[in-house]
Amino acid sequence: MSEPSSQKKARPRVLSVSINDLRTLRAAFMPFLRNAGLFVPTPNEYGMGDEVFLVVKLLGEEQYALAATVVWMTPAGAQSSRTKGVGVQFKGQDGAKLKDRIEELVVEATQQSAATHTL
Repeated sequence: MSEPSSQKKARPRVLSVSINDLRTLRAAFMPFLRNAGLFVPTPNEYGMGDEVFLVVKLLGEEQYALAATVVWMTPAGAQSSRTKGVGVQFKGQDGAKLKDRIEELVVEATQQSAATHTL
């Protein structure tokens, strides 16, 4: 007997984001997740645990495409005027590559701005 269509596993939805500056990248990066992740602003509705196909363009560089899982949701009208969107956890080798590249960019930016006249 075949499964009813409502119980068949749906193909992951595509979620894409273009991050054009380091400040935005630092705000979106979620290093505290296992394998890391990103917060992606979106008006679309997702559920916890939803599988997505994430397409990320970093600072005008090449695109990264990878599987990810929704692990965080910020609803519309959240406190402190937070942006509606989802946090996604990276999966697989492509996720590891993206995590490594984001960490390189964030560390470089931190080192460049580390020299100040005070601290």
